[in-house]
Parts: sequence; structure tokens; C-alpha cells
Amino acid sequence: MDVELRHLRALVAIVDAGTVTAAAANLGIAQPALSRTLRQLENRVGARLVDRDTRHLEPTPRGRALYDRARTILAAVQDALAEAAAPRPLRLGYAWAALGSRTTPLLRAWRSAHPDVPVEVHRVDTRTAGLEHGLVDVALLRSEPVGFPGRPLYREPRLAALPDIHPLAGRDVLTLDDLAAETIALIPPVGTTSLDLWPPGRRPTRIVELDNVDEWLNAIASGGAVGVTAAATRHTHAYPGVVYRPLADVPPITVYVAWTGTPPHPALPEFLDHLREAGRPQP
Repeated sequence: MDVELRHLRALVAIVDAGTVTAAAANLGIAQPALSRTLRQLENRVGARLVDRDTRHLEPTPRGRALYDRARTILAAVQDALAEAAAPRPLRLGYAWAALGSRTTPLLRAWRSAHPDVPVEVHRVDTRTAGLEHGLVDVALLRSEPVGFPGRPLYREPRLAALPDIHPLAGRDVLTLDDLAAETIALIPPVGTTSLDLWPPGRRPTRIVELDNVDEWLNAIASGGAVGVTAAATRHTHAYPGVVYRPLADVPPITVYVAWTGTPPHPALPEFLDHLREAGRPQP
């Protein structure tokens, strides 16, 4: 089966962009050429990979499976080429708020101690913040790592996020019961909040599901919902029209670090030690 990297790049670009036109523009090639490349790939694997019945193209089940593998393969090739040219940066992924107010001191201290190993910070809106596709070397997560080595760093409190015009915005401290009658903004792919936070029988009955933190903030600022989030969000995502208030009756969130081992970045052990220091309780 003669499949080339350009075939995999074509599939990934089309799935990411949702249309052949947009994917061709992102790749800097003509649309007919990209369509031919996709057809070649489908002919060589003997299966339809993209559903063309809608204006917004969607991968078929086999296309989705190949897309996931293709992203991993392309990332590995890119890493190999970069390492052949020069030592590559350590890529740090997060899906929401990194380490909040600890993030900048962490990165500055690393830069001072390791000027030859830059750290690139990437927000990747997936459960593993890019680890599953090889997009990052190490990730900061707010759910226990599954399928990757990891360890807890520290625990942080949860906050309520409300529109600044909400009647509850004037309160110093809130409870889950205060929010039970509200519409709750959730982000199923990466969020740490679910209705399971509330006791049975007292759970909210209205939710709105969103794709990322930007949509979450917009929904709250506009007055359409409220949210529950990690304390780091207040530092990383200060947003006009959104206020954050402590929650008195909800368990804290554990912040984890997870990493990939295929293969690990040469600086990973030192960076993990560096993260352990960042995870110590703050004064």
C-alpha cells in the first residue's frame, strides 16, 4: 500500500478545516489537487474516509480512526526532523488554565536555569491536552491521566463563575445549592465540572454544552449561564463581564502532570522535578 505523508497531511487538514476549500488554503495548494490527493488515499486504503454528503465534511468511522493515527504519525515525523536539525523545545500542553498564577514564575525559573531548552506552551482542547496525538511532551491536567504516566502536583479550590450582573455576583461565598436553579455551562471534552458535583435530587436541570473555554466565557458573560471551575481560571481567564466567587461546599480539584514515553524528551526528568517545586503549597 503506497501511502505517502502528503496523503496523511491531506486527510488531517480536511478533517481539521471541515471543508476542502479551507484545507487547501491552509496547506497552500489548489483545491483540485487536494481533492485528488484525498481520492488517492481512499483508493489505496480501499475505504471512504470522508463523508461528502454535507457542506461541512465529516470523517467516516474509518476516516476518524486513520485521522487519529495520522496526527500521531505526522507529529512524530516532525519531531524527528526537528531533532535532526537542532534540539527541539519541550512542549507543555494544557487544556484550560495551565497552573494559574504559578505558570509565569514556573516558566521564568526554567528559562533562567535552562536557557538552552526552551519550553513551548500549547493549549490543546482535549482530555489529555495533546498527549494522545503526540502534540506535546508533557501536559497539565485536571483529571487523572489515563493511558499515560503521571502524578498529582497539588490541589486547588473550585470557584463559581457568574455574569457580573447576576444577583449572586454580590455575594462573597456561594454554595452548590445557590447554583442549582441556574443553567450550568459545561465543556464535556475537557471540563472538570459535571452534574455529579451536586447531590442526587438537588442537581441542576438545565445545562449548555460548549466546545472550549472561550465559548464557556462568552456564555457566562452574556448572562446565559453560570459555571464551576478551578481557581486557576480566575488568573488565566479574567474576562469582561465575568466574576469568580469561592464555593464553600465542593471538593477541590487535583492538578496532575502527565507525559508521553514514546520517546520522552531528553529534558523531561528535569522538567518534572521543576514542576514538583512549582506544586509546593504557596505562602
